Amino acid sequence: TVTSENFEAEVLRSALPVVVDLWAPWCGPCRNIAPILEELAIRYEGQVKVAKVNVDEEPSIASAFQVQSIPTLAVLYQGALFGSVVGFGGRASIEEMFTEVAQLPAKVAADSHDEVTHEEPLDDAEPID
Repeated sequence: TVTSENFEAEVLRSALPVVVDLWAPWCGPCRNIAPILEELAIRYEGQVKVAKVNVDEEPSIASAFQVQSIPTLAVLYQGALFGSVVGFGGRASIEEMFTEVAQLPAKVAADSHDEVTHEEPLDDAEPID
């Protein structure tokens, strides 16, 4: 379980992409999704980290993610939010999400190598005062 005290270390500074499960014990769909997330956390160990946040106990984290409905699954990597899913769309959609999340490090690395740098100013660029 992730709290406001360990969120930065466990999520924002994680070397792995993190799926943050924002849930509450009274939420039926949250209880349905939990065993699937546990199974996928084992299957993707070393590739994807799962962090559970109880929104009732950690309202500041829920507020930071602007959670209005649960379950909400948020994907973070290198401190950046890559997307989120609200609700339980079934096992297949969660498995697909984990497959994509596991590929984030390679995709981010490839994207950073493909960045184009401009050595000449753009024709319509405005000078900065």
